[in-house]
Amino acid sequence: MNQNYILSNEWSIIEEGFDKNRVKSSESLFSIGNGAMGQRANFEEDYTGNTFQGSYIAGVYYPDKTRVGWWKNGYPEYFAKVLNAPNWIGIHVKVNDEVLDLAICKEVKNFRRELNMKEGWLSRSFEAVLQNGIEISVSTKRLLSLDIDEVGAIEYSVTPMSQSVTIEFSPYLDAGITNEDSNWDDKFWNILDVSSIDNQAFIYSHTMKTAFHVCTFMESQLFLENKKIQTPLQETVSDTKVSYSYTLDVTKGQKATIHKFAGYTVDRNHKKEELLIAAKSVLVKALTLGFEELLNLQKKAWEKIWDRADITIEGDVQAQQGIRFNIFQLNQTYLGTDAQLNIGPKGFTGEKYGGSTYWDTEAYCLPFYMATKDENVARSLLEYRYNHLEKAIENAGKLGFSNGAALYPMVTMNGEECHNEWEITFQEIHRNSAIAFAIFNYHRYTGDYSYIPEKGLEVLIGIARFWHQRATYSTDKNKYVILGVTGPNEYENNINNNWYTNYSAKWCIEYAIENIEILKKDFSDDYERIITKVNLNDEELSKWKKVADTMYFPYSPKHNVFLQQDGFLDKELISVAELDSSQRPINQKWSWDRILRSPYIKQADTLQGFYFFEEDFTTEELESHYDFYEPFTVHESSLSPCVHSIQAAKLNRMEQAYEFYLRTSRLDLDDYNKEVEEGLHITSMAGTWMSIVEGFGGMRIKNDKLNFSPKIPKEWEAYSFKVNFRNQIVKVSIGQDKTTFELNNGEELNIIVNGEEVLLSPNNMTMV
Repeated sequence: MNQNYILSNEWSIIEEGFDKNRVKSSESLFSIGNGAMGQRANFEEDYTGNTFQGSYIAGVYYPDKTRVGWWKNGYPEYFAKVLNAPNWIGIHVKVNDEVLDLAICKEVKNFRRELNMKEGWLSRSFEAVLQNGIEISVSTKRLLSLDIDEVGAIEYSVTPMSQSVTIEFSPYLDAGITNEDSNWDDKFWNILDVSSIDNQAFIYSHTMKTAFHVCTFMESQLFLENKKIQTPLQETVSDTKVSYSYTLDVTKGQKATIHKFAGYTVDRNHKKEELLIAAKSVLVKALTLGFEELLNLQKKAWEKIWDRADITIEGDVQAQQGIRFNIFQLNQTYLGTDAQLNIGPKGFTGEKYGGSTYWDTEAYCLPFYMATKDENVARSLLEYRYNHLEKAIENAGKLGFSNGAALYPMVTMNGEECHNEWEITFQEIHRNSAIAFAIFNYHRYTGDYSYIPEKGLEVLIGIARFWHQRATYSTDKNKYVILGVTGPNEYENNINNNWYTNYSAKWCIEYAIENIEILKKDFSDDYERIITKVNLNDEELSKWKKVADTMYFPYSPKHNVFLQQDGFLDKELISVAELDSSQRPINQKWSWDRILRSPYIKQADTLQGFYFFEEDFTTEELESHYDFYEPFTVHESSLSPCVHSIQAAKLNRMEQAYEFYLRTSRLDLDDYNKEVEEGLHITSMAGTWMSIVEGFGGMRIKNDKLNFSPKIPKEWEAYSFKVNFRNQIVKVSIGQDKTTFELNNGEELNIIVNGEEVLLSPNNMTMV
C-alpha cells in the first residue's frame, strides 16, 4: 500500500482535504465514463497546479508513427494513441474579477470529493478564500449519461460567504488540447469550424490520419437560489475555443448555479455531415429533461446494472469498496452496446499503453461480462476478433508466416499491430492462445456452439496454422520447440520454450482439430464452406497433430515442476522475501538488464497455464508449481494478484487468497504499483471479480453444469454474488456456516456443490 487517503465507504470513493500532491492520483481514481466517452476527474474551474487533463471518446485514436532507435523488419508502423479529445467540462469562474484557482487560493478548507458508484455521479465541495480575500463555498456534481450516451451534465454552484459579489461563469469548449503522451508531438486534431448560435456552441473537428469527425457541443442554464434566470452573455470565439460569459450579482449567502450540458457526436454513429444536427438534437433532449431528471435517469440505469453485477461483502468495508470500485469502472468502460468497441487497459482514465484491446479482454474480462451481462455481449467480444482475422493474417505475413497463419496483435485498435517494443510485438505471441481459449470458454459457459461453425473455427484454424509454423523441430530433443519468445512474465525476453507458450500452443492445435471433427460430423455444410475457404486438407492436419503430439516441455525432476523456460534454473534463485523493500518495485528501481537476469516473475506465467487448463492437472501438481513459483513473483503486473488469489483459494490457503484479493481489488485505490496518476488498471479489475466468484466461490463449469466449492475469508461475515448462467440468474450467498442458492427465473437447474448434486427450483432458496 502506497497511499491511504481514500475513506472507507461501501458505495462511494471519498477524498477529504485538499492536497496538491494528490491531484493527479485523484483525477484517475474519480474518473467517470459511460462506455461511449469518459474523462479524468479534472476540475471544471481553472487549475494551474500539476494536473493531467484527459477527455476521451471510445474508438477514436491516432496512429502515432513508431519511434525506435533501431528499426527492425516487422515493426508496426505506428502506435495507436488514445486521443485526448476537445475539452467540454471547463467553466472559468471569477468572483469580483478574481479567478477561482485552487492552486493559488489563500486557503482551501472542507474540501470533499465523492464518486458515488451506486448512482453514477461525481461531486466536489469546498470553501475557499480567494486572493482578493473573498470567501466562497463551491459545490459541483457531474455525470456522463448512460441513457443519452453522447451527453454529460454539470451542476456548478458558488455561494459567497463573506460579502455580496459579482460572479462570472464562463463555460467553454477548448479544442486546443494535446496528449500527455506523444512520439513526435504531432498535431492530432484538425479544427474545421467553431460556431455559436442561440446559447449553443459547437466545435467541428477531425483527427489527423484516421479522420474521425467529431462535433463537440455545449449549452448552459443559469439559476439563482434554484430559480432559473436569464442573463445576457458575452461570446468569445477563437480558432480553437468558444466561451460564453454570464455575469450575476449575488448577495451574501445566495447560491448561484450553472447547469452545463455538453458532449460529443461522432461519425462512428452518424453521417459526418449530420454531426451538428445530431448535436443539436442531443442538446434538446438534455435540456428538456434538465439536470435533475438526467440524474434520476442515471440512478435508475445504475440500479439496473448493480442488480445483476453487484457483489456484497459483510463485515469488511475496504473489501466491499474495492470490489464495487472495480465493477463500477468496468461498466463505465464497456457496456457491450457497441460491437466495434473493446476494453482498453486504461479505459477512459489515462493514455498509457495506447490501443483499445490487449489479450486481457479474452483472459480476464470475458468471464465477467458473460456472467454479469448476457451471452450477446460476450459474443460481441469474440466477433470483434473475428472481424480482425484478416488483419491478424496480415500481421503474421509481415513476420514471414504464410498459408493463412494468424497472429493477433498484442495491442490494437483496428486489427493491426500497434505496439512498438520488439520483445512484445515479435515475442509475446502467447496472446494468440488467449483468443482461442476465449472461444472455448464462451462455449463452455454459455452452451452456445453456434459461434464456432459460423465464425470461430476460422479463427481457430488461423491460430493453429501460426503455431504449426512457429514451432521448430529440434533434432537434439526429438521434439518441437518454440524459440525466442516472451511469456506472460515480461521480465524475461527472448527465451526458449516458455512452458505456458508451448503448452497453450499444443492446446490450440488440439482444440482446432477437435472442432474440425465436430463440424465434419454435425455441421457438414459449414465444414465444407470453411474447409474450402481456408484450403485446409488432411495432410496439413496431420502436420499440425505431429507438432502438438511432440511438443517439448522443460521439466525439472529435482523440483518436480515444469520449468518456466529452458534457462530458469540457471538464475540465482533468491526469493522475493529476501529482497530489501527499498528495491521494490524492481521495474522502477533496477536496470532492465538486472531484471532480465533475475528469477523474478512479473505475473502468473506457468501458473497462468495452470489457471487456464486447470482440468489437465491435479491439485497436487498445482500445489507443487504454486509453491515453487509464487515465492519468486513480485506481482508488479496488475494481472498477477487475481490468478494467485484464485489458486490460493483452491489450495485452501485462505489467508494468502484474501491478501491477494485485497491487493487486486485495491490495486489502484491504495496505489500498490505507485503509478495510479497515469490511470487505472481497468482490464485487471475483471480479475477482482474472478477472485471472488471463481476463487472464494469456487465457480467452475464442468460437464455443462455450474459447480461451486464455496469458501469464505475469516475477515468476512458473508458475501453474495449473482451469475447469469445460460439465461438463468443464480444468486449465491455464502456465510461462515452456510451457503444458499436462489434461482430467480426459468426452469429447475441442477448444480454441483462440493461434489454433490443440488436441484434449484425457481424463486426458492436452497441451503447447503
